[in-house]
Amino acid sequence: MTIRHVLLDADGVLQSVPGGWLAAVEQFVGDGAIEFLEQTWAEELPALRGEGDFLAEFTRAVERRGLDVDAAEFYRAVWNAIEVAPESVDLVHQLRAGGYGVHLGTNQERHRAAYMRTVLGYDDLFDVSCYSCDLGAVKPERAYFERALDQIGVPAAQVLFIDDNVANVEGARAAGLAAEHWELTRGLPELWSLLAGHGVEPGR
Repeated sequence: MTIRHVLLDADGVLQSVPGGWLAAVEQFVGDGAIEFLEQTWAEELPALRGEGDFLAEFTRAVERRGLDVDAAEFYRAVWNAIEVAPESVDLVHQLRAGGYGVHLGTNQERHRAAYMRTVLGYDDLFDVSCYSCDLGAVKPERAYFERALDQIGVPAAQVLFIDDNVANVEGARAAGLAAEHWELTRGLPELWSLLAGHGVEPGR
C-alpha cells in the first residue's frame, strides 16, 4: 500500500526541553538531578498509561527528597518547558497541504498532554493526536500502535512512523507500520529524505 499518513513522535522530533531535561531539573535538585530524573521517569510510567495522577506522584517525590520548592512550580518549569521546533511544524503544514494525514504519536501523562493539546495548539496542528494516557498503552508496545491505528482509522501499511527512540521504531515495525529513526539534531533535510524514501512528498 502507498503511505498516506505520517505519525510523528513529540519529544525529540517535534519539540525539546531547552537545554535538556537534566539541566532543567538541576536548577531545582542540584547534584542529585540524574537520580531524581531517572526515579521520576520510572514513577511516571503508570501515568503514561493513564493510570493515576503523575503530578501527585511528583509532589510526593519532591517531599521525600525534602526539597524547599513548590512541586507544581517545579513541574511546570520542567515538564511544560517545551520548545517547539518551527521547522517540524512547517513540515506538518506542508504534508497536510499535500493531502497527507499527519498525526501525533507520543507517550505523555495527562497534565503534560493537556498542555500540549491546548497551550501548544497540537489539537489544531494534527489530524489525530494519539497520547499514551488516552490509549492506555505506551510505545513501544504493540497495543499502543494498534490503538493508534484504530484512532486514525487506516491500515498499518498506510502509515509511516517517525521517532527518536530506536525501540519505538522497532515496535512500530513489528506492528506493521513503516517506521524510521530520526531526531531534531540530525536536521530536517535528512527527515525529508527519509520521507521521500517512502514516497512521501508534498504534491504526490
